Amino acid sequence: MHLNYPAQLPIASSRKKIIKAIQEYQVVIIAGDTGSGKTTQLPKMCLAAGRGRQSLIGCTQPRRIAAVSVADRVSEELADSDLVGYKIRFHDHTGPETRIKFMTDGILLAETGTDRNLLQYDTLIIDEAHERSLNIDFLLGYLYQLLQRRRDLKLIISSATIDTEKFSHHFAAAPIIEVSGRTYPISIHYEESTSALSDNEQTVVERAVDQIRLLQDRRDAGDILVFMPTERDIMDTVDLLNKRLESRALVLPLFARLQGAAQRRIFRSARQQKIIVATNIAETSITVPGIRTVVDTGLARIAHYNVRAGTTSLPVTRISRASCDQRAGRCGRTGPGTCIRLYSEEDYLSRPRFTLPELLRSNLAEVILQMISLRLGDPRKFPFIEPPSSRAIHDGYRILRELGAITRDNRLTSRGRIMAALPLDPRISRMIIEGAELGALREVTIIAAVLSIQDPRIRPMDKIEQAEAAQRPFLHPGSDVLTFVNIWNSCRQAMEGRHPSAGLRKFCKKYFCSWQRMREWFDIHDQILRIIGRHKGFVLNTDPAPAEAVHQALTAGFLRNIGLRKKKNIYQVSGNREVILFPGSGLHNRGGQWIVAADFVKTSQLFARMVANIDPAWLERLGAELCKRSWSDPHWQKKTGQVVALERVTLFGLVIVAGRQVNYGRINAETAGEAKEIFIREGLIAGNLKGRYPFLQHNLALADRFAEMEERVRRRGIIMDEEVLYRFYAQRLGPVYDRFTLNRFLKKKSSDRFLWMEENDICRAFPDNEELYRFPDTLRTGRGEIRLQYFFQPGHEKDGVTAEIPVHYYPDLSSTLFEWLVPGLLEEKIFYLLKGLPKRLRKL
Repeated sequence: MHLNYPAQLPIASSRKKIIKAIQEYQVVIIAGDTGSGKTTQLPKMCLAAGRGRQSLIGCTQPRRIAAVSVADRVSEELADSDLVGYKIRFHDHTGPETRIKFMTDGILLAETGTDRNLLQYDTLIIDEAHERSLNIDFLLGYLYQLLQRRRDLKLIISSATIDTEKFSHHFAAAPIIEVSGRTYPISIHYEESTSALSDNEQTVVERAVDQIRLLQDRRDAGDILVFMPTERDIMDTVDLLNKRLESRALVLPLFARLQGAAQRRIFRSARQQKIIVATNIAETSITVPGIRTVVDTGLARIAHYNVRAGTTSLPVTRISRASCDQRAGRCGRTGPGTCIRLYSEEDYLSRPRFTLPELLRSNLAEVILQMISLRLGDPRKFPFIEPPSSRAIHDGYRILRELGAITRDNRLTSRGRIMAALPLDPRISRMIIEGAELGALREVTIIAAVLSIQDPRIRPMDKIEQAEAAQRPFLHPGSDVLTFVNIWNSCRQAMEGRHPSAGLRKFCKKYFCSWQRMREWFDIHDQILRIIGRHKGFVLNTDPAPAEAVHQALTAGFLRNIGLRKKKNIYQVSGNREVILFPGSGLHNRGGQWIVAADFVKTSQLFARMVANIDPAWLERLGAELCKRSWSDPHWQKKTGQVVALERVTLFGLVIVAGRQVNYGRINAETAGEAKEIFIREGLIAGNLKGRYPFLQHNLALADRFAEMEERVRRRGIIMDEEVLYRFYAQRLGPVYDRFTLNRFLKKKSSDRFLWMEENDICRAFPDNEELYRFPDTLRTGRGEIRLQYFFQPGHEKDGVTAEIPVHYYPDLSSTLFEWLVPGLLEEKIFYLLKGLPKRLRKL
């Protein structure tokens, strides 16, 4: 195989040093500016070093377009298309002869799930490592572990000259080889007049187009590369350039989701001047040939997780100085270059030096969810280059459990698997899943998109009252989020027709909305729809969803942000904190008893924003296992045949249910045991159980018989202690705690005879006949027998014997008959009679 290296590429002069390092070291770090040739030439140098003979040389790229275009370029240089292949999502262009395989870093990460040791590769090149995406940090940590198991595996980390020492330190002082990347000088021009993020009349698109029109008058401008923050900005720029330049240049868009054929057009030579309008994909991932001028807006869409608010946003924000320098470095490859920055030098110098690694600006719940999905191990033990704090990891696990994404042993649930497939804040993913289940997916996706950007409504200081009046018609009386749905619907109507862009501009001007943020909103919404369209069960509702369904979905995602009103505009939320309704909220001074907020912001106070009224009746279902329950006052209820208790339910310290009657026996094993005891004592022993139960009728009759004997003979201890009777039932009854479970238990038995008590089960000491004779059942009179009743409670007016005298007996009865009482009481009566005698007689 004949390997040649284009002399114009700076890396070519270092090829011998690099090949030798690959042969001698397991890990090599190649550092150099973008455009130095690292991406295309390193795979060929690996071939020269003897790699790729039995296994593959794997090369990762952060984006699909880069993987495809670089594979085509290397294949062309090797003059053998079979040796080079690529694999991206949904497309695998590799074969048996492939020796060099380009792929996205996400593809390699996914392959670790099926090939834990990556045995199909003998060499791996992690390109654009300085981007420090989550995938790159995951891969570097995984490969750190894998290299200890596979001593034959070679790892090459390719990075711009940014923080390469961190990579070297992480991989045991791996050697760093510096490659010079720039061959021509670059002049930098700043636009001093305006900030890159201002909401003035002229948009960033229009400012960029104005600069390009000025460049058209310069013959040395060459091909132009324009950096825009979003895909929608790119398409607007392309449309505006085509109108104003009148076909004097070939204007081409470039972004990750662009079709492959359209992406490859940027690499083809053209007779006309080319103007490439790109996102930050062209910042480091792709070198566009022939670029002599760069127009840089200084903006990009970068995800940020706000720890205090607990939300992830995707704002268009200022890029770091390192990224600005990367963009400038895209010109000056084939001749002196020019970079026009649509921001001031002061603005540039005030920016952070480097872009914060994605791992440290992401919601760790999302990171942990992906680690579990890809089986990357415990994040607390994973060898990240810059590990997050243990507290942040703990909070990440807690959030995932609250959202129902993982089980207690940290396994993915069915919902968790769907959430892992959605590259969104897990809270927003959970909200979308709930919205689909409740038939409110259309509204929820609109809300999910607007939660990822800054509020599109603007209120200029000199026009606050005008802005408020213009936006008032959109306000929903009980929901800030449905206010945004109203804005969305109205804006979409305004954009209908042949000129949607003009309709949007008129809408924004009339209702004081940011044109830039509205475009962001539409863009993110489109992304969400594309993603959920790949999964079953996500069907957009055609009819408007009820507000209750939308708010339940919102609550499912932001459950910890529920609040109970303490007084006007002040609510108690989780952690015993107090929040105040944001003054700009539509619910300010009109909030309900319960609310949920999608955003908490702390300035002088903790404010709740994006608020909606909710029904606390939803919370028990949505909170599920997060709810804490306590019970009080368990007691027997004869009417229902149950032991009932008063239940109290709290969620994050807020009482959502109080004083609800529940079947105490059905709560858990402990309460079932306590309910069984109450059931036996109150329902069976006390005879307060409704229904026909032969065993119970027999036992109660037997107990009554001996209880009557105790009253007659005026002494206790004839009937067994209640504990003995309780044990009799407890030993014979299984899991019985109410009338229903008793019926179910008896149904399984052939007879209830095993529950019939014998005399010795209930009687401790049977009185003899002589004793019973002294307390007869009746008293004989001349007219017949009178029934006697006995009551044994000294001091009570009914204590003693009561004679039931028929009315027709009464005229013939003498009081002397009753002065004798009964034999059993005669001795006591005589004692008291003697005691009442005068002392001299009593002594005798």
